[in-house]
Amino acid sequence: MENNNNNNNNLNNISIEIFSPQKRLPLKHTISQTTKNDNKIKKESSLKSEQNDKDMVMLNVDDIKQEEEEEEINNEDNELFQSKRLVIPGQTISREGEYLKGHGTFNDGSGNLVASVCGTLDKVDRLVSVKALKARYHGEVGDIIVGRITEITSKRWKVDVNSRLDYILMLSAINLPGGIQRRRTSADELQMRSFFVENDLVYAEVQMVMGDGSVAIHTRNQKYGKLQNGHFTKVIPSLIKRSKQHFYNLECGVDVILGINGYIWIADSEQQRNQQQFIQKHEKEPTFDPSIPLIIPDDIKQVSKESRDRIARVKNSISLLEKGFLLIHQKSIMKVYKLSLKMKLQSKDLLHPQFIKQILTVLSTTDYDDDDDDNNNENDQIN
Repeated sequence: MENNNNNNNNLNNISIEIFSPQKRLPLKHTISQTTKNDNKIKKESSLKSEQNDKDMVMLNVDDIKQEEEEEEINNEDNELFQSKRLVIPGQTISREGEYLKGHGTFNDGSGNLVASVCGTLDKVDRLVSVKALKARYHGEVGDIIVGRITEITSKRWKVDVNSRLDYILMLSAINLPGGIQRRRTSADELQMRSFFVENDLVYAEVQMVMGDGSVAIHTRNQKYGKLQNGHFTKVIPSLIKRSKQHFYNLECGVDVILGINGYIWIADSEQQRNQQQFIQKHEKEPTFDPSIPLIIPDDIKQVSKESRDRIARVKNSISLLEKGFLLIHQKSIMKVYKLSLKMKLQSKDLLHPQFIKQILTVLSTTDYDDDDDDNNNENDQIN
């Protein structure tokens, strides 16, 4: 009995200690304090997360702006290179490290690539250069040119093509009279003056560019060769529009050869056809001797007064385009030619300052179709 009473007393004491208000209050206080600390920590963490989110948003906005700026710059660069846009000295071409420095460019103090001359941009892979508008002609393989013989040396002719150096026309690179295909001999070397002499004009193509800067040309084609009985003029090479061909038979009855080097040949179409037929007929005769220079009769060389006027009008049309610094090609020449007829101008009046201004104003508002195959001029080339 005594043991049972003692056990009951112990149980009572335990229950009092556990459920006593004095014990519960501190417990509640501890719990409430912990909860407050947790809430404070949660608020701080939420504030930090909100701040981080704001910072991330700001960073994203900055990144987006930076990407947009880079994209705009890239688009400007692409437009700059795709459109062959004109640049002036001091104009920034690209930022540091994007492209390699070529002719006509330099790196400024901040590392940007800047143009040093006025001209058009040219890009090959990562190499950027500026082609000056009034620079001398620099030949490339396949260029169609007009040149003038300046000197005859051993097995070659030197040809002036409006470049820094005279180009070389080898004896083995010409078309022999009659289109004969054979090796050149010492007899051919002795007869070089029967092919070309000093001051002769030749229509040729660039064959090879040597490592030392010299350039070889050739006339190994029936359409190339000596030019006779026409008018020669010279313009800035950068104004000649590159196209699939550079020989044109204009609808006004005038033949024009636009050499990429800036040398231009103008002749009467009918006279040139008669002359070509006479030469071909002479070469087929049994008594033909290539060592004897061919003398063209006066009746074949004769050009009528009307033809001379048309040649003068075409020549002045080309000169007017050069004064206006406009591209010279078949359509621009004929546009000026027709405008002068519409204005009832004589050939000599085309280069009057008043009429030059009027015609250039009309041309500046005219768009040209750049299709080079418009009139099937391939059939009109020199045979």
